[in-house]
Amino acid sequence: MVVILLQKVRVHSSTFQTIYGFSANESSKHSHKLLHKVASLLDAHSPRPHPQCQAVRPVYELVPCLEQFAIDFQTVPVDETYRDVILHHNREYQRYAVEHGVYFSPVDDDEIEYLQYIHGLFKLMFEDRLIFPPIPQPRRILDCGSGSASWAIDVAETYSECEVIGLDIYPYPMPEDLPANLELQIDDLNSPSTFPSNHFDLVHSRLMSGGIHADRWVNYLTDIFRTLRPGGWCQMVEIYFNAQSDNGTLTANHALQVWSQSYMQSVQPYKDPRAPLRLQQMLTEVGFVEVETRVVTLPLCGWSNDPRDHNIGEASRPIVHRMLSSLCAYPFTQVLDMSQTDVQLLVAQARSEADNPAFKDANQVVAGSRVTPLMFRQRTGSMVMRGSELGIEAR
Repeated sequence: MVVILLQKVRVHSSTFQTIYGFSANESSKHSHKLLHKVASLLDAHSPRPHPQCQAVRPVYELVPCLEQFAIDFQTVPVDETYRDVILHHNREYQRYAVEHGVYFSPVDDDEIEYLQYIHGLFKLMFEDRLIFPPIPQPRRILDCGSGSASWAIDVAETYSECEVIGLDIYPYPMPEDLPANLELQIDDLNSPSTFPSNHFDLVHSRLMSGGIHADRWVNYLTDIFRTLRPGGWCQMVEIYFNAQSDNGTLTANHALQVWSQSYMQSVQPYKDPRAPLRLQQMLTEVGFVEVETRVVTLPLCGWSNDPRDHNIGEASRPIVHRMLSSLCAYPFTQVLDMSQTDVQLLVAQARSEADNPAFKDANQVVAGSRVTPLMFRQRTGSMVMRGSELGIEAR
């Protein structure tokens, strides 16, 4: 699998960053042990734990209502349609999302925990860097596809004078003590944006390839461009789900590759799983400049002899284990007509291969480096590149 991180894209100086290469795994019965094992690695990088039921505050507004911020659009109550869930093979899914082909991942507590762990992994990889573009004092930030709001919460706490807005299709439960400068809104990002033009200093978009419709991408990026102020930045992170091995031993017949190709086939009626590979082109077409990309390898397990990469690989194992299950459970059974037994068998085999150090499985993480608008630099293999703006060094 390839994590495509579009790091920085800029309006008349906007930058966009892409991450390729993210994956890891572990069999289902060992997942909890693994999570405890890597907790020490992620503890300093993960957001606050998911709150208990009595400590949640429902998200019920589409737009911010904080008086200290000047907002020129209206507050609208959340349609109860967005709260409705269905049960599919013991996982909860948002009814609106699956019935409209918007999103096929669960929205239950297990998924929230998974989203928090993947946020912690990204922070571990980039040494706690939340924002890559040079924005010393941002005033307004928009987070598209905020999910568990882990990134939005961290950013709001880091930049206490900045207004942060998080958008997602589902009203996830949130802590009661959210930062005062953070407001979470419910919206389908496949619809045209209603935010004012020239409004945000930064728009952050992460893991949206599973949510944006195939024919919506150009308009989605155009909306981001319009809502950014002149000189504003766009920072993106996407995953291209195509597992690879550093030594070439992973073939098309291996379960990881079968899973990858099956996933892309299952979502293609609605999504473009290869859209992350075209982000540089699309961003340039809608007007962004100073596109920056770097490719960083993310080990699926701790096979690397480099201590830092080994720790990242160990931390990624239980996260990829969850990802391999949660991403495919609905589309494989409902679109590909696979039986639940066959899905579980494929996932178990894929986890076993991802956890095998002999394969040296990895995803490619693409991070930003300053290039001309018409250039797109892609590197493959196990090389880890870290630029000064990302806080990483070349290996």
